[in-house]
Amino acid sequence: VPVSTGIVREITIIAKQNAWLFEPEVIEANRGDKIIATIINEDDYDHGISIDAFGVSQRMPALSTIKVDFTVTQEGEFPFYCSVPCGEGEFNGEKRGHFDMVGKISVKGLTQ
Repeated sequence: VPVSTGIVREITIIAKQNAWLFEPEVIEANRGDKIIATIINEDDYDHGISIDAFGVSQRMPALSTIKVDFTVTQEGEFPFYCSVPCGEGEFNGEKRGHFDMVGKISVKGLTQ
C-alpha cells in the first residue's frame, strides 16, 4: 500500500568530474518520503541516472544540473546507476568506467 510520511528530503548527487562515480554513493530515506534530487554532472560528456524501483530515468547532459523527484514506496536497498554509456579512465590510480557509476538508496520501514 503506498504511504506518504509527508517528509520531503532534498538531496544533491554529483557525477564527479572524470571519476566515474556518484557522490554520495548511499542515500538513506524512510518508506513514504518524497525525494527531490538535484543532480549535477561535472563532466564535459553526458551521463544518465536511473532508479528502476522508483521509475526514474533521466539523461544528464554535459556540465548540467537536473532535478528529479519521486516517493520511495518500498523498503529495502535499491540501486541507482548511470544509464548512458560514458567511457572509462583512471581516477586516483584506479581504472574506473561506466559500470562503476552505481549507488544505492537505503529505505527503512515506517516506525510506529
